[in-house]
Amino acid sequence: MVQTGKNIIELAFAMSESMNAFLERVRRFYYQVMLSGHTCPKCEGHLEMIKESLCRCQSCNTSFDPTIIFQRCSACGGKPQLRVRRYECSQCAADIQSRFLFDGLVFDTEYFRQNMVESRERKRERQEQVRQMLADSRSEVIQPPIADLSSIPGLLDTLNALTLGLEGSTTLPQTAGFNLKRYQAHIEAHLQPFPVTLEQIPPLSENLREDKIWRFIAIIFLAHAGTIDIWQEGQSIMVKKNETNPEGQGVPGDVETADGIEGSISRIEA
Repeated sequence: MVQTGKNIIELAFAMSESMNAFLERVRRFYYQVMLSGHTCPKCEGHLEMIKESLCRCQSCNTSFDPTIIFQRCSACGGKPQLRVRRYECSQCAADIQSRFLFDGLVFDTEYFRQNMVESRERKRERQEQVRQMLADSRSEVIQPPIADLSSIPGLLDTLNALTLGLEGSTTLPQTAGFNLKRYQAHIEAHLQPFPVTLEQIPPLSENLREDKIWRFIAIIFLAHAGTIDIWQEGQSIMVKKNETNPEGQGVPGDVETADGIEGSISRIEA
């Protein structure tokens, strides 16, 4: 049964190829018949079709549209002219069915070229208008305040408990000193298929106390974005990749590199 099915598929492909070859022979024969009564208007040489709505003289290599040169309007005898994707009479505007098209479509290449140029120009003008609007409405850069741990009751004691036994200062530097993207990429590079503790993620800086606080802040942002799951077991903070939503919530940003490791990270700006 399997062999029979395979034979049927092979026969179907063979039939398709035969039909395509037959249609190509019919196409060439059709054009030969349609051009047999015509010669090159410049040198009276033999003509051949090179593509839809375009033939070429075999003697002088002149190329032209045979519909426009040889065909006339059946209603008034006017000369055909190309209008986007059809021929019409230049005198009475009646549609003209080309005898020199087998099964293809005709289109005005100059018309489409010009429209593409105009479309690109309109797009460039719109982009420039938007750029100018944004430049005019841009406000001054806002400097974020320095992180103040004492502003939230109990936060300093909690961080002290989290970093108990580690060397370094608990006083955080200015906001600009913390690279959130770098810490996020570092954490994701060290996630495992199974849960790991915050302590099992190695530090990035020599100030171990400050570094653990930054790692803690980074996993909070990652959990909020849906990239990881976090929970507490006793005194340990557990971290695990969110398998049901590996791409997070689509927060915009770029792929970052940490410790020489490239990967998809949460897209949160610091």
